[in-house]
Amino acid sequence: MRALALLVLTFFALGGAAARAQEVGDAEAGHEFARSLCAKCHAVDGDQAASPHPNAPTFRRIAAEPGMTATALFVILQTPHREMPDLILKPEEMRNVIAYILTLKPK
Repeated sequence: MRALALLVLTFFALGGAAARAQEVGDAEAGHEFARSLCAKCHAVDGDQAASPHPNAPTFRRIAAEPGMTATALFVILQTPHREMPDLILKPEEMRNVIAYILTLKPK
């Protein structure tokens, strides 16, 4: 019973996260934010071939992943990564960065 309750709670929590991820951000503001914070490790500009940190994927590569959506990016940005610092982004910053990354999706 406890496992079922946890599953239901997780489902509703992710549903709320997905709804927040669908809110449109300002891609230009997201690009500027990424340049100021993320560019130390990631190639954030679309024309950069490689990231400064060899294990950090370029933003273009992240955007090109099959199935990459705003919801997926929201989850990725909320999930700790071994080599990535724990970032706490304000909701607006997160929406903006997500909006920017999605502009890099291949057409």
